[in-house]
Amino acid sequence: MPKASNAKNTNSHTLAVKLCLDSQVERQRRTIFSYQLALGKQYKSRLITLPWITWLITLLTCGIWGAIAYQVALRAGAHTFRETLANIFANTEDANVLIAFGAKYDPAILSGQYWRLITPIFLHANILHVGMNMLNFLLLGLIVEHIFGHTRFLFIYLLTGIISTLSSFVFAPQEVSIGASGAIFGLVGAYSAFILIHRLAFRYHGFFALSWLFLIIGINLALGFVIPGIDNYAHVGGLLSGCLLGWCFAPFYSPYSVAIRQHGQPAGQPVASDMHSLKRRWPLALALIICTVLSAIIAIHLVGG
Repeated sequence: MPKASNAKNTNSHTLAVKLCLDSQVERQRRTIFSYQLALGKQYKSRLITLPWITWLITLLTCGIWGAIAYQVALRAGAHTFRETLANIFANTEDANVLIAFGAKYDPAILSGQYWRLITPIFLHANILHVGMNMLNFLLLGLIVEHIFGHTRFLFIYLLTGIISTLSSFVFAPQEVSIGASGAIFGLVGAYSAFILIHRLAFRYHGFFALSWLFLIIGINLALGFVIPGIDNYAHVGGLLSGCLLGWCFAPFYSPYSVAIRQHGQPAGQPVASDMHSLKRRWPLALALIICTVLSAIIAIHLVGG
């Protein structure tokens, strides 16, 4: 009897291990399916394929910087086109002009100008500032918008940008803060979450992909401690909120089959459903927006005494 019992236990253990391995293989298969679909998804409409949100934000930000640069040049005494260009390429900046355009300036926010929690995302001090930020934004935005889609991409960019400004408002109240870098760090955080969710689709479970992203993040944060004028509080706020939003809303496609025709597709054809879409998770998105607004109200009362 003991031998029969041992054999039964061994068979049960073997079955449990097999089921566990089958489950891991199935998880990996589904993760690879989701990752490949997110990267290579095809659309019927060319407008949907085009990352037009990224280009629109880039053009809008550069246009606003052009208006700021012109006003800075006028205040510096430039009267001709050549003098204006010389002033622009000298990386001249003027805090008064930036405040007038909507920079994060704590006294103004405390006086009721709450829109200054949003406008700094689109403002830049000089040509070097806007050039570096928009180059990084384009390189990252073209990828992230394709993966996340237009609505989620814009939602993450704006919300992480607001949270980054709010972080600067609380932890660096003496600084006049501007720039898209906090929102760009938010996109980095969201993309990192996407890679983490799909780590089973990578060799070594995404160790090298994630290590590369963490290295880039670390270098940029380290530069913030070395180079004066960089607002690391905004960067950290954008990064952490981007990781959270990415974990909640990064696309994850689950395959299933339909027994009947849907949207003109043949019966039994595999269909992919995005389990993290805004259409499915809109209550969570609304809750996060409300939490951000409440955090802003609390922060204003705390900073304002």
